[in-house]
Amino acid sequence: VQLVESGGGLVQAGGSLRLSCAASGRGVNEFSTGWFRQAPGKEREFVAGITWAGSGGVTHYADSVKGRFTISRDNAQNTVYLQMNDQNSEATAVYSCADTYNDLATTDTAYPVWGQGTQVTVSS
Repeated sequence: VQLVESGGGLVQAGGSLRLSCAASGRGVNEFSTGWFRQAPGKEREFVAGITWAGSGGVTHYADSVKGRFTISRDNAQNTVYLQMNDQNSEATAVYSCADTYNDLATTDTAYPVWGQGTQVTVSS
């Protein structure tokens, strides 16, 4: 199983980006997937998650991003996306996707498989 993130970059405050998490070695709907971020000098934090297909693809979010970020999954593309709208400086971080068997998990220790991460920088 391998996860590869893409789509990061520089965006102005209030702008939007869509991150992708492409899976290989298994179907993207066979696991629950989460997005995490780690800002400089801070601990990694949960951003959003989507449960595997058997659990209905339920989405859940950190309070700090509710209403602005959307996680989704495209089974045909074998990819999970994170649409980020109305970004602020707090969004500057390395964003990583990860897989787990634990539905609705929000702690990084519950996710055994990780991608390499993609940098998002929000300029004011």
